[in-house]
Amino acid sequence: MLEATDRTDAPWHIVRSDDEKRARSNRIAPLPSRIPRRNVAPKKLKLPKRSRKVADDDPASLEGRRFVPENDGAAIVGGCL
Repeated sequence: MLEATDRTDAPWHIVRSDDEKRARSNRIAPLPSRIPRRNVAPKKLKLPKRSRKVADDDPASLEGRRFVPENDGAAIVGGCL
């Protein structure tokens, strides 16, 4: 199969995998160098002024919301919930 499908435009790469962690690292390492890069200067963002009309922690805005029950730690046994 390798001989029939190994072409210069779509080559097969064989990775020795006696050590799987090292094999993955060896296979991934050359990939970033194949991606064309160009330096792009980040654009300066202009953010609008933050509105303080309604605060996120205003009790009226939190009314009717679902909260995760707070636990005082008494239900934690042996490090598990």
